[in-house]
Amino acid sequence: MESVMDWSWRQLLLADLSSIASENQGDVAGLVTILIILLLVATGVALLTQRLRTPYVTGLVLAGLAITELLPRRIGLDPSLILNLFLPILIFEAAINTDISRLRSTFKPIALLAGPGAVFSSAIIAALLKLGLGLDWIPALLVGVILANNDTVSMIAVFKEIHIPSRLSTIVEGETLFNDAAALVSFNLILTVYSTGSLTVLQGIQQLIFVALGGSLLGLILGYLSIPVFTRLNDPLSSLLLTVAVALGTFQVGQFLGVSGAVAVVIAGLIFGNFGLSRSTSASDRITLLSFWEYAGFSVNTFIFLLIGLEIDLVTLWRTLPAVLFAVLAYQVARVLSVYLLLAGVRWFDRPIPLRWQHVLFLGNIKGSLSMALALSIPLTLVGRGGLIALVYGSVLISLVGQGLSLPWLVKRLKLSHISETRQQIEELQLQLIASKAAQDELDSLLKTGVLPKAVYEEMRASYQARVATSERILRDLYNQRSMKLRSLDGNLNQLDVIRRRLLLAEKGAVNDALRKRILSEDRVQAYIKNLNEQLLGLEDD
Repeated sequence: MESVMDWSWRQLLLADLSSIASENQGDVAGLVTILIILLLVATGVALLTQRLRTPYVTGLVLAGLAITELLPRRIGLDPSLILNLFLPILIFEAAINTDISRLRSTFKPIALLAGPGAVFSSAIIAALLKLGLGLDWIPALLVGVILANNDTVSMIAVFKEIHIPSRLSTIVEGETLFNDAAALVSFNLILTVYSTGSLTVLQGIQQLIFVALGGSLLGLILGYLSIPVFTRLNDPLSSLLLTVAVALGTFQVGQFLGVSGAVAVVIAGLIFGNFGLSRSTSASDRITLLSFWEYAGFSVNTFIFLLIGLEIDLVTLWRTLPAVLFAVLAYQVARVLSVYLLLAGVRWFDRPIPLRWQHVLFLGNIKGSLSMALALSIPLTLVGRGGLIALVYGSVLISLVGQGLSLPWLVKRLKLSHISETRQQIEELQLQLIASKAAQDELDSLLKTGVLPKAVYEEMRASYQARVATSERILRDLYNQRSMKLRSLDGNLNQLDVIRRRLLLAEKGAVNDALRKRILSEDRVQAYIKNLNEQLLGLEDD
């Protein structure tokens, strides 16, 4: 009897396992089908947006709206997937491609916009939503923080497709990088108030400082620790795995320690990109690594914005359209006040921000995936949660479509994207000079390792040297012309000022290092730095 029962029980167990396996295979097959459809749609969108000259991310969102009913099953955004996988990848990819010297030269306006500017905008949006829509303070503050955030993915994706001055580009990229961290920290603080019922101003400031400084310290430690490991890896594929581990691991460690994982990833990416990549012995290895991260960022962008389109329900959007339009008006009013009022005072302690640039910063406050992920993270116990999510979704859609399509047009009208013939000539010569010198460095490396015979080395190096000499001679003639000292009619920067600024920043960094090491006295250093700052303020803007 027992053997019959055992046999029956085993048969039932095997049947259950077979059923589960079949369901898992069906799930995998369904996901593969959806993946194929999304890839084909993304390819079609890329072709269409190139022809129409519209932002790729805007086309992806509209395509997602159109194909919702064509997919075999409903899929949507997973906030944990965006925060733990997509966001670290995008932040790290942007950080390793950011020059710290450029970031340092624009740090004051970036800190102003990403810090006080974000808090100021959140408060204005919350106040307007409470007065206009009758929301309670906690829901209004949550939506205020969400809509005050300028999405890194959206902004960098759009600005990659339009040419703008390098300093403005750095301000935009720096603000969006650190704005993500500010949004996550502020969102968690409000949730703490909601769950505990109280949080004093002093406690909030202490927690904010702990989270931000802790994230920065963690990013510095892990970023610097990754460099010696990277330099010892001779395999480019192993180097790729290391960078992925640094990007994802830094975020997770930050979350575990209770500090800002986003800030930690930003700092780790900046450290690795500026001090780690330069120590790679092979130029091809560096290109492989940067190409991988460019592809990773592009792929994540593609899926995020398609999923945004799939997530938005047009019927619900239509029902809540008046409230959505009011929310859009609220965050635009907040952006106007934070940009124009705060940046008006920049001239007192840094180079002023031109008014035309402020117009771009105002209209460029595009919302995206992080806003939607935060909306989905609103607690289930919060009254009116569904309406808040619909409010954020509608605002994100209008922002991506309206501002995404109008931003390139605005840049063209402001004549920020036009490059003069002289500037094009200089950039072409600089391109040849940089490329030729890099090739000569690689030839030197090949000669030292014995890969290249000396006779072949000398012949190839001579051909590059001829190109270097020609480019240097023409550039010298252009720099010596008096006309190059004048600003051209289209407002482009004198190229000599770009070089002078980099030299002055190098001087400033070296003098500060000497002060920290107590090599020089502080009174002498401060006088010298004051003179350097005056020279920096006197240079034309880039």
